[in-house]
Amino acid sequence: MTLMRRPLPTAVAAVALSATLLTSCSTDSGTAEATTTDSATPRLALSYDGGVLVLDAQSLDVVGSAEVDGFTRLNPAGDDRHVLVSTGNSFTALDTAEPALTDVTFEAKTPGHVVRHDGKTVLFDDGTGLVRVFDPAGLSEGTPDTTEFTTPEAHHGVAVELSDGSLLTTVGNEDERTGIVVLDRDRKEIVRNEDCPGVHGEAVAAGETVVVGCQNGLLIYRDGVITKVTSPDPYGRIGNQAGDEDSPIILGDYKTDPDAELERPERVSLTDTATGQLTLVDLGTSYTFRSLGRAPHGEALVLGTDGAVHVIDPNSKAVSRTVDVIDPWTEPDKWQSPRPALYVQDHTAYVTDPANKKIHTIDLDTWAVSGQADLPETPNEITGVAG
Repeated sequence: MTLMRRPLPTAVAAVALSATLLTSCSTDSGTAEATTTDSATPRLALSYDGGVLVLDAQSLDVVGSAEVDGFTRLNPAGDDRHVLVSTGNSFTALDTAEPALTDVTFEAKTPGHVVRHDGKTVLFDDGTGLVRVFDPAGLSEGTPDTTEFTTPEAHHGVAVELSDGSLLTTVGNEDERTGIVVLDRDRKEIVRNEDCPGVHGEAVAAGETVVVGCQNGLLIYRDGVITKVTSPDPYGRIGNQAGDEDSPIILGDYKTDPDAELERPERVSLTDTATGQLTLVDLGTSYTFRSLGRAPHGEALVLGTDGAVHVIDPNSKAVSRTVDVIDPWTEPDKWQSPRPALYVQDHTAYVTDPANKKIHTIDLDTWAVSGQADLPETPNEITGVAG
């Protein structure tokens, strides 16, 4: 992995930073110039083959880039300034304000899920089962202190620390994943449920309710109790979820063919975590794991392969509108390959268009396509920070 890191703040280093880390931005006159950024300005980070682009989230101008070798995954670090770049054998903090990769690195055999909740960030190492929890507020000062816990067996998993210090982690090994366990702040077991084959993903709903997906439904944890919600199909896999901590409703994908190499589902799931009711919504178009999002008033958003964002009313459990954004597209066979992705920040939805190297915006108050910009690289993953 090749990293372009944040140098020390000297005058010479500042010149070098502008020369090596900041890409050209088009001006009205058609010239190009290096652009510095303000840490209070919202930023977007987009991965591409060879690195990460940093954009101004309002103007969509490219304000910087960092070189990263290999397949790259991106997650907000939790402090509204940094993004965690996962590739190779580490989670590395990217400072979107400068922008530059920093020396803040968390080594991991196989870096996996990053979860932010209640002012804490949790990293899960799939290769070792190591869970690390830290306060992201100190990232600008260097690598923060962490508290650690290691699951009994390594697996592709996820963990969430709750406001009372308890820790929810998945249960599994390299052959199978079976459920979740919740530990108190002293890491003694409170409750567990292993009726969740293929456990994957997590989301937090209102009332600090944590949901994880299963091949036969969902597990819901709240106030010391785990509740199982069973899918209406014998194999009804919910593997990716999008939550809203002000809403009891969880949006999830929904797949029903256990033998498919690549299933292209056309239904999504909406689960009311207060009642346990699971409702399936037919979109009439397929979507992928990068298609799910939530609007600021709780609406469920799904980017379809028809090129439209489908808006689902969480109360009626029905599609209330569609917003045409990009051309129809086909999901690639490899999950690592670029495909259109949906990302929501504040009152704007961002949709990437890899086929045309563009990014589009939707105003989530008016539901109008509000802007677009050309990109110098083919985008893959997208995330952002509020600034």
